[in-house]
Amino acid sequence: MTHTQISSPCAPVLLIEDEPAVLEFVRSALERSGYSVVSTESGAHALTLLSTGNFHGVVSDMRTPGGVDGAQVHAWIVANRPDLAGKVVFITGDIANEETAATLRRTGAPCVEKPFRVHDFISIVEHTIGKAAS
Repeated sequence: MTHTQISSPCAPVLLIEDEPAVLEFVRSALERSGYSVVSTESGAHALTLLSTGNFHGVVSDMRTPGGVDGAQVHAWIVANRPDLAGKVVFITGDIANEETAATLRRTGAPCVEKPFRVHDFISIVEHTIGKAAS
């Protein structure tokens, strides 16, 4: 079922990250920049959230537990939430991996390599997702 929800700057950013320390770091960076954040450690749970919720954009680790990775989340978004297809930012510590590189080429989504500077990350988020509502 395709949803016709439109992302809005007031809606939260969906953060998908399975490493607790990285999740808290990224959540904190986003919140300090004015974004509200809904987070999950699982790609599968992210799909449930995306199917029922309204989001401003998505920040996703490439590798997540639960059988659904960042590439699969992106494919689901393209098929089911096309309004968000251009509002996905990947984060990964494994950018040299050929599978990761192929996913990035296929999706065209920007990727921020861990570890990253908060300023650089927020700049890419603002460019891709849009600035937070003030």
